[in-house]
Amino acid sequence: MSASSRRGHRRMPMSQINVVPFIDVMLVLLIIFMVTAPLLQQGVEVELPQADASPLPDSQKGEPIIVTVSRNGEFSLNQGARVGLTLGYSEVTAQVAALLAARPDTPVYVRGDRHVDYGQVIDAMVAVQAAGIERVGLMTDPSGP
Repeated sequence: MSASSRRGHRRMPMSQINVVPFIDVMLVLLIIFMVTAPLLQQGVEVELPQADASPLPDSQKGEPIIVTVSRNGEFSLNQGARVGLTLGYSEVTAQVAALLAARPDTPVYVRGDRHVDYGQVIDAMVAVQAAGIERVGLMTDPSGP
């Protein structure tokens, strides 16, 4: 073959994307999200007092708003899977009022750690009532066997 015929049969460069590194990155991200997702949905740990009260009927629609008073007296706001950060008194009132503006029939409960000062649980109830709620429920654990 002559030199001119070799030049005519040059290979054209192929433009293909190598997807193996993308698959590796996606698998690493999947593992990271699988590990961190359960950690994000945990709430504030509270040791509720026990009582012989019967549970409320499940006639309510939607997820209730739960104001939690932790062992160290901090407030947090939970609704469904959303868990709020530590809030102050006025922030609890503002956020509960905002949630109730969208759905006024949402039940509101206060759950306080059994070792927290009773006055701080009352402060949480007053903050919720300042948001326009007339009826506030208290959460307890069922008593042991």
